[in-house]
Amino acid sequence: MMTLAETELLHDIHDIDPAEAEIALFLDFDGTLVEIAPVPDAVQLDRQVAPALGFLRDSLGGALALVSGRPVSFLDEILAPYRFDAAGLHGAQIRVGDEIRSQFAVPDAMREATRDLVRFANSHVGIIVEDKHISIAVHWRLAPTLKDEALDLIRTIAARMGPAVRLQEGKSVAELVPAGASKGGAIVQLMQSAPYAGRRPVFIGDDITDEAGFKAVNALGGLSIRIGDGETCAAHRIASPTALRTILLTAAEHGRLTASSFS
Repeated sequence: MMTLAETELLHDIHDIDPAEAEIALFLDFDGTLVEIAPVPDAVQLDRQVAPALGFLRDSLGGALALVSGRPVSFLDEILAPYRFDAAGLHGAQIRVGDEIRSQFAVPDAMREATRDLVRFANSHVGIIVEDKHISIAVHWRLAPTLKDEALDLIRTIAARMGPAVRLQEGKSVAELVPAGASKGGAIVQLMQSAPYAGRRPVFIGDDITDEAGFKAVNALGGLSIRIGDGETCAAHRIASPTALRTILLTAAEHGRLTASSFS
């Protein structure tokens, strides 16, 4: 069931011919703008991407935001000197311009959860714990045989922590995040104010973690795009991050990005 805010947004967007509507672009980071790396700190961003995104943001009247599981501070660092609107930590942080629009509190039991996961990582080679303060993730990409053990542990911790958190699973990763945070909720919130309001939302992601964003954009009459294969509710697909970068760089070169740029 849609919220009142989503219903109002849907009416606003459907008043515009989709072919003519100005878009609001929302982009995941890992697996979307960059290839997924073996460890979180090893991602490599094509040096042309940040300038292209800066140009596209200007051409979209500012309506471009990153919607990622990464902290906003990480996105700022890797895209520097460019700085974009961002929803980090799966929507637990939202910043527009220099204004923090929302930031979830750290769940009380997160410190104990972090300690348990770090203890597990210290005794299992290839397990990586990524402490994001508001959320915490465990990665097993370097130790795929430990997937079941890692999942059992973090699921047990999530059950112990109760309704304050939810377990977000992804590609070789699982993460404890504040229960009310989601990429879909972040996109809906951003769509309620300038420069996003009245535009047709386009969200591009690659993982289970992006499904809430796809669902929100579908409900708003927007365009949802999944990178790569896998079951999804996204309406369209792009083969790879490389293919997406080609689209974005071409659009920046031509000076215009529309929904049809992705078809």
